[in-house]
Amino acid sequence: MKVSVTTLSLQDLDVDLLIIPVGRSLARARAAQIGGPVGEALNAALIDFEGDLEETLLCYPASGRARRVAVVGLGYPENIDREALRRAAAAGAHMAMKTKATTVALCLPDSQLDSEATGQSLVEGYMLSSYEYDRYKTRPNEERTITERLVLHAGRDEKSARRGAERGRIEAEATITARDLVNLSPHDKTPTLLGKIVERFGRKYGYEVSVWDKSDIEKEKMGGLLGVNRGSLEPPVMIEMTWKPSKAGNSRPVVLVGKGIVFDTGGLSLKPTKNSMDHMKADMAGAAAVIGAMEAIARLDVPLYVIGLIPATDNRPGQDAYVPGDVLRMHSGMTVEVLNTDAEGRLILADALSYAKLYRPEIVFDLATLTGAQVVALGSQVAAVMTREDSGASERLEPVMEAAERSGDLLHPMPMHAHYAEALKSDVADIKNIGNREAGSITAAKFLENFVDYPWVHIDMAGPSFLKSELPYRPAGGTGFGVRLLTEFIRDYAHPKKR
Repeated sequence: MKVSVTTLSLQDLDVDLLIIPVGRSLARARAAQIGGPVGEALNAALIDFEGDLEETLLCYPASGRARRVAVVGLGYPENIDREALRRAAAAGAHMAMKTKATTVALCLPDSQLDSEATGQSLVEGYMLSSYEYDRYKTRPNEERTITERLVLHAGRDEKSARRGAERGRIEAEATITARDLVNLSPHDKTPTLLGKIVERFGRKYGYEVSVWDKSDIEKEKMGGLLGVNRGSLEPPVMIEMTWKPSKAGNSRPVVLVGKGIVFDTGGLSLKPTKNSMDHMKADMAGAAAVIGAMEAIARLDVPLYVIGLIPATDNRPGQDAYVPGDVLRMHSGMTVEVLNTDAEGRLILADALSYAKLYRPEIVFDLATLTGAQVVALGSQVAAVMTREDSGASERLEPVMEAAERSGDLLHPMPMHAHYAEALKSDVADIKNIGNREAGSITAAKFLENFVDYPWVHIDMAGPSFLKSELPYRPAGGTGFGVRLLTEFIRDYAHPKKR
């Protein structure tokens, strides 16, 4: 989809569909402001329009160059924020598909947000809502028409709107990269193939990629990653991505770690198929989010030293599969008693987090589809975020929560009190890999806490990473959750005043 910005009169826009977002009680004033055939058609149609969020109304101007005009509701003016803009743009994208429009113009509405934030949000909402995964379809969807050109009408502030539109396009495309990776058939994203995919991305977008093979992993004594991989026919890899521009404002990196279980059967602790194993191609959504974020950071030329780490394997019940009762020696030297082979994500993350110490990082994020307990606690639209409860906890969480609100990748903090670690005590090893039925997301995070000695933020995104049914600009299947969250945080963090 080509995205451009214009300040032409709305009457002069030669498009199949002109989308005009308006808030409640503001529609008639907007129609009068527009004037001409477009304003007249809009004013006549408003008898059937209230302006509620995502409400749409289609009208046909008697003359003018736009063949159709759609007015889209933004809700009450005081509630117009980035998310309302994304949802309104998504409603407009659905209208474009319904009318088979290939050229679309989208107007910046009046709101309390600046033109840059407004432009970014509108482009994100439109592009993300237009997504469809059809790689494996042998017949194209004849009912679907793709928008070929999206024109953002900027009003007077063209420069700011253009910056926002470009950032929105890049972040949306990086999110789509993550969606595509999650939706990819497991046989097309084995650890080896995933490594090759990331190497291609690195060459395309300008960041360095190193893919470790099994012998490299053995040299690093990553017992968690090697243990989980024992039941697989294909060896594991560790994917290391590096973005270090000459103008980077930090000498010690920000590190992003993504869980890369490319398919999870549960191992010998086998999962049921329905509503469980049948979605486990998405168990590498954390890795996909890190890959997408690295793409966005490089394309936006963010002046920050960033490293991405992805430990990648599948988890299968092969002949040599690790078993409940095994004790694994991790990269850190700590020993772990395995009591459930389906609690594998924390084992491979622990090795990557331990290795990250070697970078002396300023801060580390890990993203993972780690626990079903996260879905029970927070559902499918909000991920859990946790960090060590020390004097710096609020300083770490506040900017992450702000980035979550801006991006729409919502987070909710969970406690990390010391007593939760009691559930991980083992009789035969330093710790065990599962707790009890209580506080499953928290005990998983407490497990990871054993392997970090630096500022660290853990995001459990099991629910929002993969949906059974679509939301306004999130499709069924992989959502790309986390890409825009990380990108927004990194963009802020790159500013010295933010660090």
